[in-house]
Amino acid sequence: MAAHRNFTELASHRASELARQEAYFCVRADQQGELESDVLSYGELGERAKRLASWLQERGSHGHRVLILQSDVREFMSSFLGCLYAGAVAVPAPAPVGSRQNVERVANIVRDASVSYILTDAAMASSVSQLLANIGHQEVACLATDRAEVGDADAWRMPDLFPDDVAFLQYTSGSVSEPKGVMVTHRNLLANQRAIQQAMRTTARSRVGGWLPFHHDMGLVGHLLHPLWLGGAGVLMPPMTFVKRPLRWLQMVDEYGITTGGGPNLAYDLCLRRIKDDQIAELDLSRWETAVNGAEPVRAETMDAFAERFAPAGFRKEAFYPCYGLAESTLLVTGGAPGRTADTRQVDAAELEHHRLRPASVGSPVRTLVSSGRPQGCEVAIVDPANCRRLPAGEVGEVWLRGESVARGYWNRPLENALAFRATTEDGEEGYLRTGDLGAMDGDQLYITGRMKDIMIVAGRNLYPQDIERSVQRVSALFGSSAAFAVESDRDHVVVVQEVRTGSGFEAELASLSAAVRMCVSKEFEVAAENVLLVRPGTVRRTTSGKLQRTAMRQLFLDGRIQPLHEVLHPDVRQLVSVGAGQEVPHGAGG
Repeated sequence: MAAHRNFTELASHRASELARQEAYFCVRADQQGELESDVLSYGELGERAKRLASWLQERGSHGHRVLILQSDVREFMSSFLGCLYAGAVAVPAPAPVGSRQNVERVANIVRDASVSYILTDAAMASSVSQLLANIGHQEVACLATDRAEVGDADAWRMPDLFPDDVAFLQYTSGSVSEPKGVMVTHRNLLANQRAIQQAMRTTARSRVGGWLPFHHDMGLVGHLLHPLWLGGAGVLMPPMTFVKRPLRWLQMVDEYGITTGGGPNLAYDLCLRRIKDDQIAELDLSRWETAVNGAEPVRAETMDAFAERFAPAGFRKEAFYPCYGLAESTLLVTGGAPGRTADTRQVDAAELEHHRLRPASVGSPVRTLVSSGRPQGCEVAIVDPANCRRLPAGEVGEVWLRGESVARGYWNRPLENALAFRATTEDGEEGYLRTGDLGAMDGDQLYITGRMKDIMIVAGRNLYPQDIERSVQRVSALFGSSAAFAVESDRDHVVVVQEVRTGSGFEAELASLSAAVRMCVSKEFEVAAENVLLVRPGTVRRTTSGKLQRTAMRQLFLDGRIQPLHEVLHPDVRQLVSVGAGQEVPHGAGG
């Protein structure tokens, strides 16, 4: 592959070299629920990007931030490349429709990135204009790319770009009120694409695709841009098409011959729960070589159950590809060997609480960890976050990274960048990214154990919330998503928020289900679960990539903004919630 100084040069080369070749299949479900697609060729993509880039160049957009609010594959990809072709900085974001959370998130991104232009579509244009008026940013130019007559492709000129120029801002899916835009450079993007190709052994003949949103790092860098980097074909589906009916994802894998692509562990869980046996019998998943499982903790039991259930459709367990990555490192950090069953380790649960991976003793509780594979194009160090000392194999610490894929930092946050992107170990090794994730190396394999901010310290013990959530979800077939976290009064309290599917006759079971949850946590983890909220499906918040937002759930709980179907609260915790909600409750009012 010829060397390119920046991703714009590579994309332009692909558009001219492969003009008549299929670039993307834009898949959707018709009124009968059958899949259909539009095809976007490399030549058409390049022409559309040049026209839009010419419009931006006329307005002096070089280096300016351009917000992209589009869900249609054709429009989004043309807009994203149009920004790169113009030398502008693309800023993908979720559509500001539906939930208040999405509207607030977009408003905060507009402010944080000092956006100069917004590229959207006619259906959203009025909502976007209203949002700009509400936040006092009417000066931002807004263009509906599907209706407007944009610039002249012949007037476009290749921008003068350097490898370390910022290509796009990837806003992380954390707190709505504190958006952080990761500055991904052209060098970062090219390096990580190379790492993905070497790790997953993709070629121009690979079919890469999925349903993840384009403002998410796996959706953008993995599913959308990797086919372009390869010179192959991508197959993409709107997220809501998957959410409404997970079967359509697997039908897309079958009908369009996807070889590489995936999603979070939650996606495979949804397929297990919502796809019927007779539907599985109609699928052919034998061409799916690399079923990526990332973006949240990977569960061995999910992969085992999925492989067994979908074996009649030709799915092979060794197709599963657990990996680890994050936006701050563009996307991929570690991954395994394609075609090989992922390594797992059963470790002693008590030792894990003390941040050690040790074989389980006979009769003691165990935790099964799945390997996220080997470092790909980067250096991984496990470091004690308290003293910055490197830890040996088998010890759990913070995951630190170095390499060309690691981004320049967060947009306009110099203090955070100094702390997070320029960390130094105790022995003087500089230039590391602190990920905030906990993990351990075992040989050359990375095992992720959790997030530092999610660790629950209860009675002096370090508890991993995902372990509690996993155990609770097994209590009943009626249970869906779960969130566990700790709150503090004069001591630490465990809180479990558990979604339950209710229907006729189920309401009477809520008290017994709550009691079963408390018994499960007490028996398996030897801590009191005195605070259990059973809630409606959809209450537990997740990011667009499927990551559980435990911090947001904890704040909603303390603010009294969770509406339970049934709850049991310790009196001290009820007092905390009452204060947070601005209510006055007599001291000692019980649960």
